[in-house]
Amino acid sequence: MSAGTYAPRPGAAPLVRMIGAQAAFETKMLLRNGEQLLLTVVIPSLVLVLFSTVGIIDTGAGEPVDFLAPGVLALAVMSTAFTGQAIATGFERRYGVLKRLGASPLPRWALLSAKTLSVLATEVLQVALLTVIAFALGWSPQGDPLSVLLLLVLGTVAFSGLGLLMAGTLRAEATLAAANLVFLLLLVGGGVIVPLDRFPDGVESVLALLPISALSDGLRDVLQHGASLPWGDLGILAVWSVLGLGAAARWFRWE
Repeated sequence: MSAGTYAPRPGAAPLVRMIGAQAAFETKMLLRNGEQLLLTVVIPSLVLVLFSTVGIIDTGAGEPVDFLAPGVLALAVMSTAFTGQAIATGFERRYGVLKRLGASPLPRWALLSAKTLSVLATEVLQVALLTVIAFALGWSPQGDPLSVLLLLVLGTVAFSGLGLLMAGTLRAEATLAAANLVFLLLLVGGGVIVPLDRFPDGVESVLALLPISALSDGLRDVLQHGASLPWGDLGILAVWSVLGLGAAARWFRWE
């Protein structure tokens, strides 16, 4: 065949390009979903504004927004990486979307990587929006941005693993109910808007081991108190990351 003649070249695109395309598609679908936007953007923003301006809960000394902003950032991570991803993936599994994608040239691990990149892209938008709102409310953050970034990434990994575990083992309807219930329970009992020291000692010790508590407390130590790296909270998140991803890899069902 002479040079310059067009001919079909069947085959898969480069892996990096496939992952990028899938991640962009996942992000667009999330941003077009009204229910997902309510969960990931509207609710955290309303929580931040409401509890920062109305003295419903005693958050201790200082401005309420200084306590609430780190907790709401943790809530945003949980809403996207855990609740939103679990529900979306659960229904994709029910309708056979995952099965079809699993049979495409895109490897299954690459599909999960694309979903994780989509979660991270959404979280960038969430953090930017919530930061602007918090500054408008008088927030005065401290600490090292790199410590904040490490906490957010590790928290994302932990919640993503747990969300995929739920989506890959339960029926879609059960995932929908369970993910929303967990979201509401951890909103109240995860140190997001109610300080953990308001709970009885035994309950506080148990709640402090939850990933949302570790993330919100770690962010609060850095952004409110100017701490360096909160190693205890990072350790809890690391354990949840290993357990969640390991369990998801072991028991996730594509059909």
